[in-house]
Amino acid sequence: MENMTALISIFARAYHYRNNTEWVFADSLAEKMLTEKEYEEISKSMSKGIDCFVPDFTGSQKTALLFIVDHHLAPSVLARSAFCERAIGNAIQIGCRQIAVFACGYDTFSVRTGNKTLAVFELDKQEMIVNRQNRIEQSGLRPVCQVKYVGCDLSMPSWSSALLKAGFHPGEQSFGSLLGISYYLSKEEFGNLLGGISSIWNEGSAVCFDYPLSEGGMESIRNQELAAAAGEQMKAQYTCTELETLLSETGFLVYEHMNATDASETFFARYNRKNPEHSMTAPSGVGYCLAVKKMISCP
Repeated sequence: MENMTALISIFARAYHYRNNTEWVFADSLAEKMLTEKEYEEISKSMSKGIDCFVPDFTGSQKTALLFIVDHHLAPSVLARSAFCERAIGNAIQIGCRQIAVFACGYDTFSVRTGNKTLAVFELDKQEMIVNRQNRIEQSGLRPVCQVKYVGCDLSMPSWSSALLKAGFHPGEQSFGSLLGISYYLSKEEFGNLLGGISSIWNEGSAVCFDYPLSEGGMESIRNQELAAAAGEQMKAQYTCTELETLLSETGFLVYEHMNATDASETFFARYNRKNPEHSMTAPSGVGYCLAVKKMISCP
């Protein structure tokens, strides 16, 4: 079963890599998760929908596609990927060998990493896991890390039992990637997910995620419209204070937090210097957070 949001996300990463020599986030294997037919169909569909973004647009379909990807599809996907994988790299450097990718979709981390010592647990709905496995097999990609597939529903508490059955070790330093999840869970559901993670994460283990800000701009409105069109309604938005409270209540402390200005300066500045005519910025309605499981002695 293909998930449209997952397809659009991996398409954005594939398009960005294919059409540039300098990248905000370089995913050299993204397009291998798509068939060429899918890539072309998404390209055509997006370029034909330019009127939804710019009603008076008069350029070519190629120019329309570039505009849509650079200004609407890619910035959020690239920013969160760059933020998260930088954090994963730092976690690995200090000894983390256990990575859990929640709602993995068509993410390529497990097939890009050359680290044989990593155990990567990929969690998603069972039909998505099957589709993902088929795509990886058909593409000829062969992960060198230890990949464990975990079919589950992240809105239900049973996901943690499925993760443990797959060989996850609660006593080991761990990292959880939760990209693109908070939008589609209610605040209660997202809190329950964080609480479930906290219950099996050991002290000092981390989670990384992006989330929709209550004070989001036009990008947030547009992303909500795109999600609704794909049949995936966004359910929640957060202020920074609400998010910090939720994390504290579920056993986490904020280690790093970025808004759009921070993310643009950190991840987009070099790309923009190299591509001044096609500059990008992180979307104003999205925050990026790295949080760490509290020590037991912390109040």
